[in-house]
Amino acid sequence: MPLSPTLTSQSTYPFVRLNEAAARRRAEGLEVIDFGMGDPREPTDQAILQALRDGVRERMGYPAAVGLPELREAIAGWAARRYGAALDPDRHVIPTLGSKEAIFSFAQVVLDLPGGRDTVVVTEPGYPVPARGGAFAGARVVELPLQERHKFLPDLDGVEDELWRRAALVWLNSPNNPTGAVAPMEFLERLACLARRHGFVLACDEAYSELWFSDPPPSALELDDWSNVVVFNTLSKRSSMTGFRSGFAAGDPELIAALRHYRPNVGTAPQEFVQRASVVAWGDEAHVVRAREAYGRKRALLLDVLGRKGLRDAGGPATMYLWIAVPAGETSEEHASRLLDHGVLVAPGSNLGPSGEGYVRYALVPTAEECTRAVAILEDAL
Repeated sequence: MPLSPTLTSQSTYPFVRLNEAAARRRAEGLEVIDFGMGDPREPTDQAILQALRDGVRERMGYPAAVGLPELREAIAGWAARRYGAALDPDRHVIPTLGSKEAIFSFAQVVLDLPGGRDTVVVTEPGYPVPARGGAFAGARVVELPLQERHKFLPDLDGVEDELWRRAALVWLNSPNNPTGAVAPMEFLERLACLARRHGFVLACDEAYSELWFSDPPPSALELDDWSNVVVFNTLSKRSSMTGFRSGFAAGDPELIAALRHYRPNVGTAPQEFVQRASVVAWGDEAHVVRAREAYGRKRALLLDVLGRKGLRDAGGPATMYLWIAVPAGETSEEHASRLLDHGVLVAPGSNLGPSGEGYVRYALVPTAEECTRAVAILEDAL
């Protein structure tokens, strides 16, 4: 039967391959401590769960795409406390079904085909969804490499003006998956100025904004001018709510209005009871501090053994990931395969993009007890 050529041309989603590798080992009765996929296993706070239960009624209609006013107000309140951002809940915010679906579909909102702005710019190595969303929307997708010599930020000086002129959408992920790099405020300001000058949309994926281990990362919501800028964030990592699928887009009111017009067509509003739970989540910081502290303990534990074994931490000071340089003479795949032979699953950097070669990513999602066990394994394996 006929299928979309864009679909059939897609390689297997990288995390599917990781899960398959772990499953094969487990099927053989062997141990696997899984640092591969970034799905938090920290418990969801009880107050959030209670709000979810309380939000279920006998009869519930379709949720509106614009979301509950209470949720938009809670998001705006959080942004004001966290960033000093003055978001109007009715003009600057729209809830999303997590961030993945919103990031995937956003190119459909801003792409101008044919003959206009036909390009989506993404960074690599990284989260594959912005590029895949651009491809399914029919865009020309251009990847900007993230390299250590540029602190794992895109080299803006190396971009020709022609690319900016053809770009409809430019994606930035900060704090960055997989490198942990954080874009400083000066970088965000420069990129936002380029967006206004050349007429493209700057989309900032800030899913890891609350997982940091030195200073709180800046946000594009701190910009003085949100023209041509939209920020995506989610409760998945901040509040260990991946299964809830609850996030938001915020920024330029024209872009938010476009999303309000687009999103009823695709039916991706979070369920009302999830929105009720999300109100509680955005309103509380204590559970976020506890989660950050738990990740910090696991981070310190892993970095200690890796450092003693001569492996270099190449990553930045945020996210739930470690970005570790592999030993000389070994590829990312070879190093990951060697660790898996001992029962530790990590993601080869090359799976996340060509510029990821030479590194592996540890997602700090196993329990503290599993991390302690992993340290013992790594003592022998490295």
